[in-house]
Amino acid sequence: MRELDYLAVEAKSDPKKTDQIIKQSEHFILKCASTVTHRYITKSDDEWSIALLAFHQAINTYQLEKGNFYGFAELVIRRRLIDYIRSQEKHHAEIAVDPIVFDTEPEENEEDIAIRMAVADRVSQKQDSSLKLEIEAANEIFSHYGFSFFDLADCSPQAKKTKKACANAVNYLLDNPVLINEIKQTQQLPLKIIEKKADVPRKILERHRKYIIAAVEILSGEYPYLAEYLRYIREEKGS
Repeated sequence: MRELDYLAVEAKSDPKKTDQIIKQSEHFILKCASTVTHRYITKSDDEWSIALLAFHQAINTYQLEKGNFYGFAELVIRRRLIDYIRSQEKHHAEIAVDPIVFDTEPEENEEDIAIRMAVADRVSQKQDSSLKLEIEAANEIFSHYGFSFFDLADCSPQAKKTKKACANAVNYLLDNPVLINEIKQTQQLPLKIIEKKADVPRKILERHRKYIIAAVEILSGEYPYLAEYLRYIREEKGS
């Protein structure tokens, strides 16, 4: 069993191992979801999406000293599903989160925005099937860069100054299709060019690399629903 625990730790920084542990744990995830909801859950149910996102969160936050990985993952899945069930009972068919999740400004002493969980709330709504498909498509693209959609929670800019800097970097790239093609081919940001031409500190570019790449892919592609979350970037250009 400890072999799985070590695999979970390694999966934090290895997308291939993340896919591996998710694939071999599908039965476990479904079982956890069925236990919490007291009904048989399949991969077609909304609860599967919530449980899967919770499992991914468990991978990203697991440490060996927390004990057995499956025990830890079960706890995370249980908590998220209970939160989801309660939100459904409280709000019925209403969407439980602000539609512009990426545009939320937290207080400086709050934890980073948990985008993956906010998205989970939205994805769980049946009317958001188009958004769910966009997330799956974007996630496939992001995998080529070595990260997933759900990693964005850890690298999204929070402070206004940082958000503005990231927006400037993204807008500069969107205005230069040649650079976007270069990014797609090399899976790397042209840091020196952006730093000089967009006047964005290299430290910000390095720290928020995944976010900037994700924003460029979304805003330059066919992702109308996800683009709404990044509306502030294009508005920043016109300000």
